[in-house]
Amino acid sequence: MPKTFSEKILAKYSGKSEVVPGEIVEVTPDVAMSHDNTAAISKTFAKIGVDKLFDPDIHVIVLDHCVPAANATFAQNHKDIREFVKKQGIKNFYDINNGICHQVLAENGHCLPGSVMTGSDSHTTTYGAFGAFAAGVTRSETAVIMATGKIWFRVPETMRIQLTGQFNSGVYVKDLALAIMGKIRADGALYRAVEFDGSAAHKFSVSERLTLCNMAVEMGAKAGYVPPDETIYDFLKGIAKREYEPVFSDEGCEYIETLDMNLGELEPMIACPHTVDNVKPVSEVSGENVEQVFVGSCSNARLDDLAILAHVLRNRKIDSDTRLIVIPASSRVMIDAMRLGYIDTVLSAGGTIATPGCGPCMGNHMGVPASGEKTLSTSNRNFKGRMGNPESEVFLASPHTAAVTAVTGKISDPGEIPVDWEMINEELSNAVLSPVITR
Repeated sequence: MPKTFSEKILAKYSGKSEVVPGEIVEVTPDVAMSHDNTAAISKTFAKIGVDKLFDPDIHVIVLDHCVPAANATFAQNHKDIREFVKKQGIKNFYDINNGICHQVLAENGHCLPGSVMTGSDSHTTTYGAFGAFAAGVTRSETAVIMATGKIWFRVPETMRIQLTGQFNSGVYVKDLALAIMGKIRADGALYRAVEFDGSAAHKFSVSERLTLCNMAVEMGAKAGYVPPDETIYDFLKGIAKREYEPVFSDEGCEYIETLDMNLGELEPMIACPHTVDNVKPVSEVSGENVEQVFVGSCSNARLDDLAILAHVLRNRKIDSDTRLIVIPASSRVMIDAMRLGYIDTVLSAGGTIATPGCGPCMGNHMGVPASGEKTLSTSNRNFKGRMGNPESEVFLASPHTAAVTAVTGKISDPGEIPVDWEMINEELSNAVLSPVITR
């Protein structure tokens, strides 16, 4: 019988001729990512009673959730991780000067088509942008991978989201992801693999695919997946950590559900407090004051996102009653943004630039809102307390909506300040991760 991508790759990695949804399989991942939580994971690993990692080379560790360390506790965790990395001979270690784990793995060729990847972070689904089966796992499961090299999965059913058409001005992949969640709700793809395909999907840049698969977990998905194509293969030339073999769903395979989305029918969307599926058109909530705008996180802090922000802010100032915090996804993104003048533009407009990393996305530091304040964020979660204060409110939207909101001081439609796509595309033409969809 024809099989889906997930069924084919999990059969291959478990050594079986075929598997079916619901079946339990055991596999050895190509990559097992962890971040600041490696400190806790290493302690669990020590309790297992194994002295050495099963295979140090499959582990990739990135310090990103609180960098530089905000207090003595985080500093000690980082120290413990550095000592663990040296003791275990882990080559793929990225210290506090690199950026957000999901961006760092993408930039450094760890994410490959047809591979199996795990991460002790729920947004590991991001790597499906490259055609990998990538799933978030628990800290204890990562410790077991360290000891045995194995992890078990229940083979997921697959949901197909068929993407056609072309975005209108001011509409982006983030709006698409929010629109999907508003339609199917936050549990609409619970433990499913979500396959994003169709003519529109293959026009998306690497950056856009990363945003889309990053948000898959917010639909409840176990994995997100965009079938790889020349866009991915070209990006990986010269940086892929090893040889790879793409895996595709068979024609005629069985999907548990199919959802058709025409990009041309979408408008700018926003997720209102306190759930990611509390989605409304921006036009319905425009005019609401916000005290803080955050452009960052593993969802939308790449160079194309900063390009949009800079083009909105050029020759403008942010609202006097609104703070703008910008945290690039990686040091590479920050350097490119500096070379293109985007950082200068943000600072000249009255914004603040912080060290590449997660920052206030999970409420650790660098932008935690005060009680009663509203933040419009380009991140992926807005549940109560997510940004560190349960007495604040978080809205989620695209970088363009965020940029215009920073200027006006209130939630605003991105159409109020359009951007010059011809100029942006020209600026980004030599940036592999950042070219945007043709408009």
